[in-house]
Amino acid sequence: MRLFIAINFDQETKRNIIAVQQRLRQLGPGNFSPPENLHLTLVFLGEVAPERVAAVQSAMDLTAVRPMTLAFDHVGCFERDGSDIWWFGLEENNLLMSMRKDLSGHLSDAGFRLESRRFLPHMTLAREVRLTTPPDRGALLEKPFVTQANAISLMCSDRIGSRIAYTELYRKG
Repeated sequence: MRLFIAINFDQETKRNIIAVQQRLRQLGPGNFSPPENLHLTLVFLGEVAPERVAAVQSAMDLTAVRPMTLAFDHVGCFERDGSDIWWFGLEENNLLMSMRKDLSGHLSDAGFRLESRRFLPHMTLAREVRLTTPPDRGALLEKPFVTQANAISLMCSDRIGSRIAYTELYRKG
């Protein structure tokens, strides 16, 4: 099973994110994340044997999940040779970073190998983007917005035809 732990968003937050996606879409083609897949990945676990799911749930249960305000305040890009990944970034949030560190520690203690790169909280807007016009990143966002988060979810990623579908397996908070 291909697993990750994420924060999922309510419909109002998704509408705000989709508005940014639509402005980006006007600047060139790409593989845009569908509304049902919009999330903020906290920890990517990769392939996990089904019998290890309980250990992931236990690590989540040990993690303090408190309600927090997340502020989306900038748009960024991971540049790839002509096929970029565009994302929505968050204002620095100590509570989010602390929770993620706590979660990662519990997962490591349970024997999971985690990515070693620095955590950059972001939500992917689109992959394989080829812009025909250089964007004004400020205009893509128009104005920052905030949302509330009070839970984390264990998600399973499955490929169904040419699409990726995410299923929530467990929720804490």
